Amino acid sequence: AGSFQEASVIQQAYNLNFPLHVVPASCAQCPAWSAFSVSSPAIVLETVKQAGAGAEDRPEAVVVRLYEAHGSTVTAWLQTSLPIKEAMLCDLLERPAAQGRLPLEPRGLRLSFTPFRVLSVLLVRSC
Repeated sequence: AGSFQEASVIQQAYNLNFPLHVVPASCAQCPAWSAFSVSSPAIVLETVKQAGAGAEDRPEAVVVRLYEAHGSTVTAWLQTSLPIKEAMLCDLLERPAAQGRLPLEPRGLRLSFTPFRVLSVLLVRSC
């Protein structure tokens, strides 16, 4: 019922096409953990990968690719439990964008999206 945004069609499609796989934990008391979260249902975190050659071959770097899926203009917060010392926008070849440095705030990284915009963020881990 309602619009595709209200019906969570995109989330349901991901759930169907990429189901969660159960992996036995080493202990029954392990706490729940998530490496990343996004504050808006309009933003899809599509990819998390180790940075490639465009990111200056930094083994401590991770690229996160997100896109706006509802056709809206939105500001969202990307939060991570990883220790991050630097964050910057990069292009699809993972080269840092000019003036692309993002401030690390207590709430995470503040990202602004226009309709259907794709953003790639290069995260440099501190350890």
